[in-house]
Amino acid sequence: MEGSSSRHGLAILLIILQFTTYTALSSADTPFHSQRNIEYIKSSCSTTTYPRLCYRSLSIYASKINTSPRLLVHTALNVTLKASKSTSRLMIKISRIHGLRPRVAAAMADCIEVIGDSVDELQQSIGELGHIRRSNFSLTMSDIQTWVSAALTDEDTCMDGFAGKAMNGYAKTMVRKRIVKIAHLTSNALVLINNYASTESNLP
Repeated sequence: MEGSSSRHGLAILLIILQFTTYTALSSADTPFHSQRNIEYIKSSCSTTTYPRLCYRSLSIYASKINTSPRLLVHTALNVTLKASKSTSRLMIKISRIHGLRPRVAAAMADCIEVIGDSVDELQQSIGELGHIRRSNFSLTMSDIQTWVSAALTDEDTCMDGFAGKAMNGYAKTMVRKRIVKIAHLTSNALVLINNYASTESNLP
């Protein structure tokens, strides 16, 4: 009985040691990979026009992005699309406020239309990125660059509609704050896209 008990106790001890060793190794590996992913995002964002915004918006997705240029671009486009949709919803709400001056109401209507176009262009870009292959890489990336550039132009067009002191007020303040942010996100995404487009060697 004592021998059996000793063997049983030894088996349990071995299991505990194996588990402890595995846990220690996992704990050691995780920070390393996480730090590598973070450094990759930081390095990639350093080439953008708004690096702090780029890092802040993408670093939370480090484990998903890993060190993949395609996933970095995909995430940047998705973050931009989400912000654009949110801005579009806000502008629709503001446009329904009673008492907006005619010029402000007209600028708001135009802005809603062009941001809608921007959302469509970002969605097209994301869709095309999912179908990219080595055989169609250059052509597809060219299309994506064109669509994202158009989205950035749409955002600038929206802001142009609110130019001048006569347009000052709540609507302009709220729209400008949101449009500037998505324009900066779009600009960053475009730089990351251009970097990715410069080489086919990143393809899986």
